Amino acid sequence: MVNIFIQVKVKDFVEWKKVFDSAAGLRTSNGGSTYQVFRDASDPNTITTINKWNSLENAQKFARSPELKAAMEKAGVMGPPTVYFLNEA
Repeated sequence: MVNIFIQVKVKDFVEWKKVFDSAAGLRTSNGGSTYQVFRDASDPNTITTINKWNSLENAQKFARSPELKAAMEKAGVMGPPTVYFLNEA
C-alpha cells in the first residue's frame, strides 16, 4: 500500500467536499481505498487529504489524470496542489 498526501487551497470547503465525495468512484476505480480529510486549524479552506492506494503506479497515474484535474477545477481548488507519495515506515 502507498499513500498520497494532497494539500490544496479551496474557495469554499462545503462545495469542495461535495465534489470530493462525488468523485469516490474515480478514486476506487483507479486503485484508491480509504481516505482521511483534514482542514487546517488556522485556515479551514486549506484541505489535506491522505488516500490509500494499492500501488505507487496507480497512485501516480491518478495524480496525473485529466479526470482529477477536472474535478479539482469543478471543486474550486485554487492553484496547483502539493502532492507527496508516501510509504508507511
